[in-house]
Amino acid sequence: MTHTQDTYERLREQAVALRRAGLSRRQIRDRLKVSNNDLLNRLVQGEPPPAWTRRPNAKDDLRARARELRRQGWTYDRIELELGVSRSSVSLWVRDLPRPPRRTREEASAIARRGWERTLALREEERLRTKAAATAEIGTLSDRELFLIGVGLYWAEGAKSKPYRRDETVAFVNSDPDMIRLYLAWLDLLGVERTRLRFTVMIHESADVHGAERYWADLVGAGPESFYKTTIKKHNPRTVRKNVGENYRGCLAVRVLQGADLYRRIEGWWYGIVGAVGSAPSPGCPN
Repeated sequence: MTHTQDTYERLREQAVALRRAGLSRRQIRDRLKVSNNDLLNRLVQGEPPPAWTRRPNAKDDLRARARELRRQGWTYDRIELELGVSRSSVSLWVRDLPRPPRRTREEASAIARRGWERTLALREEERLRTKAAATAEIGTLSDRELFLIGVGLYWAEGAKSKPYRRDETVAFVNSDPDMIRLYLAWLDLLGVERTRLRFTVMIHESADVHGAERYWADLVGAGPESFYKTTIKKHNPRTVRKNVGENYRGCLAVRVLQGADLYRRIEGWWYGIVGAVGSAPSPGCPN
């Protein structure tokens, strides 16, 4: 062995010992007085750096979890879905681990079903977060805001007079309890007395008619004298209805007695809103 080789072997032995003792590359360099980085790299080649010198990696926990799941027999697809990482990352982290045994069709279907259920649950959580954030953006309504909302609501859902059928009545029909509450709050804002309101329940014959009548009466806080006779809709056996179940209560029609003047004002308010955005029709134009 030449003198140079002997020197290198001694340095190599010392460098490996220092590395295993937990020293960093810089500490080894300073200790052995080695200024050449190429030589230093060869001296510590094959020796992993001590844990304290490693920079924390945000994916370390994900990598450990991926390896744990792989050992449990999870496929790449399941790990990818569970951890929300790419296929390439999963492959890099677990490729040295043995491949899980091939699953039966039933097992694969069950796994796929659980994965899809988890995906649906995550989507539902996201929907709920979005709705909650949007709800918080509204805050309280001013009287003017409620007034404008009510005008738009009526013009979208309420009865409207036509040139070929002049009928200036104020009537509103909806199946959504919240829409009914909002509409009644708007009428209160306009000063319409509750004694001028008449209600009609409209519901399919196959539903719980009496239950629906009680529900709407409680919602609007009105007695039997304010309700017209319930309108029963005959069921066509060839039609597959989706509005069924215990939450189906039909629709509620709300009519304002002696409402011709109010109807004209609503129509005028609507034209005013349209005019405010730059395309106002004349008050006498067809609807």
